[in-house]
Amino acid sequence: MRTRPTGRQLRLGSELRKLRERAGLTATQAGALLGVKQNQISNMEAGRVGVSPDRVRALADHYAYVDQGVIRALCNMTADRTRGWWEEYREILPAPLLDLAEIEHHAVHLRTAVTVHIPGLLQTPEHAREVLRQDVPELSPPEVEHRVSFRIKRQAVLFRDPPTTQRVVIHEAALRMRFGGPEVARRQLAHLLEMSEREHVSLQVIPFSAGTLAGSGQSIYYAHGPVPQLDSVNLDQAHGPAFLDTEAQLEKYRVLLNRIEAIALAPDASRDFVNDVIRSL
Repeated sequence: MRTRPTGRQLRLGSELRKLRERAGLTATQAGALLGVKQNQISNMEAGRVGVSPDRVRALADHYAYVDQGVIRALCNMTADRTRGWWEEYREILPAPLLDLAEIEHHAVHLRTAVTVHIPGLLQTPEHAREVLRQDVPELSPPEVEHRVSFRIKRQAVLFRDPPTTQRVVIHEAALRMRFGGPEVARRQLAHLLEMSEREHVSLQVIPFSAGTLAGSGQSIYYAHGPVPQLDSVNLDQAHGPAFLDTEAQLEKYRVLLNRIEAIALAPDASRDFVNDVIRSL
C-alpha cells in the first residue's frame, strides 16, 4: 500500500469516487458489485493502492458509466507507472511542486494568465533565482538552487517531441517588474520573445490601458487533460500550488481565461509591446 500517493494517483482515485457517487452507490455497495471489501474501494479512491485498466472498466460497467473517452483516459492513467524525473526531488521539495510537474508532463495543452510574474515555464534561470529569493519564509541558498533547477527542468515539456502547446497572457505589470535589475529583466523579456516565436507558444499582453481585468488579477494556470473532465487548475498561493478539479471549478476558470484572452492584445501586437518595454529598460 502506498504511503504517499502522487497527485496523479490521487486524481485517479478522485475520479473513480466521482463515478461511484454519480451512480448513487456507497463504497460498500460498490465493493459488493466488484467482489471486494469496502476498504478496498476506499483505498483505490484514496490513491493508496494501484488500479488496473480491467478494474477501471469493471467499475465503469457497474456504475453504468458509458463515456468511453473518459474511461480510456482513466485506463491510461493506471497504465502509466513510470517514475518521472521529478521524483529525484521527492525528499527535497514540497510534494505540491512535484504534483505540478507531473500535471504539466501529462497535459496536452497549457493556458496561463499572470499579473506580476513571468510564467515559470518561460523564466530564465537568473530571473527564477531572483523571484525565489523573495519567498517567505526565506529560502536558504541551496534551497533556492534546488528550486531553480527544478523550475528549469519543468520547461522540458516545451522542447520535447511533440512539445506541449502553451497559451500565455501576461499583464503589463509583470513585464515591468525588474527582478535582478534592468539587465536581468532585459534578458528575461528577450527570452520571452524568443519563446513566443515558437509555433507551440502563444503570447498575449494585457496593457494597463485595457482597464478592468477579469478575476481580479488572479494568476491562473490551466492544464488540459486528454478529456475535459481530467483538466486541472493551479492557483499560485503564498503557501504553494493549490489544485482544483471539480466540474464547476474547471468551468469557472475556463470562462475567466476566455475573458482575459479576449481583452489582451493579439500575438503580433503583444510582441511589439514587449519590444517597447525592453527598449524602455
